[in-house]
Amino acid sequence: MGSALLLAGCGGEPDSGTATGGLPAAGEAGGIAYALPSLPRSLDPLTAGALPSRVVTAQVHEPLAAVVPAPYGGPPRPAGLAVAFRPSGDGALWTLQLRPGVRFADGTPFNAAAVIANSRRWTSSSVGRALLPELFAVDSPRPGEVRFLLTRPVRDLRRRLSDVRLSIVSPESLDPQSGEGAGYTQSADSGTGAFTLSGGLRGGELARNPSWWGTELGLGPALDSVGFMAVVSAAGRASVLRARRAQIAGPLPLRTLRSLGADPLLRAAPGTGGGVAMEASVRGLTGGGPLPRISAVWLTTIDRG
Repeated sequence: MGSALLLAGCGGEPDSGTATGGLPAAGEAGGIAYALPSLPRSLDPLTAGALPSRVVTAQVHEPLAAVVPAPYGGPPRPAGLAVAFRPSGDGALWTLQLRPGVRFADGTPFNAAAVIANSRRWTSSSVGRALLPELFAVDSPRPGEVRFLLTRPVRDLRRRLSDVRLSIVSPESLDPQSGEGAGYTQSADSGTGAFTLSGGLRGGELARNPSWWGTELGLGPALDSVGFMAVVSAAGRASVLRARRAQIAGPLPLRTLRSLGADPLLRAAPGTGGGVAMEASVRGLTGGGPLPRISAVWLTTIDRG
């Protein structure tokens, strides 16, 4: 693991990826290891059915709707790939304003064409149709804007579009790139998220995306890398955490979380689908949901690993 800067008692946020008020620039807070039951075979968000797959792909790909916490105690902010959602009066048509200036890690612009290609894949796949059964078309009346056309009113479209399985992938990773009936071609650079795949899925290593749009807004990532390790049993994941071979472990049952939480050097965060436990030095990771956003994680101690 890389070394982390001493950050005890910090406040505020970095901006534009540079150190501010004594805080490290993006990527200067070292690396962590995260123990999961398994490692995903693919980063395809649409097929991320198991929790470990969703945890990993959620760091690489981003949905149209999201709220992302900032590191160093910064408040959560709306940070999806769409910045505005406007329903029609009957809720059967939604107009989304897309976040400008975003690129996928492979250099492809994120734009209306990318959203339309992804939406065609959703409507031509069983998983996508199950998540958005009312969706029959997406079009773009003008640059930077898309419209979701639905067969009936859907009042919670924004919530549905926050599902990690509906994260947007680069059209370059789709075959065909039009999206209709498309398969996903494994790529380290297919997302717009805070991390990219480093060294292949077998290695389980994610590296900071230096061009992530969120860095300029103070959203991190504070860490330079995240190494995922496969530990099948909950007892085994608790063991590697206690042995300091991992800084985060999950999901874990409530009984295990209680046991780990009694250790003054560890913290437990119960959550949906099983909580996570972590070294007390890990900050910015909270419970309440099964898919932590590691872009907000930072460390308060020096890692001598």
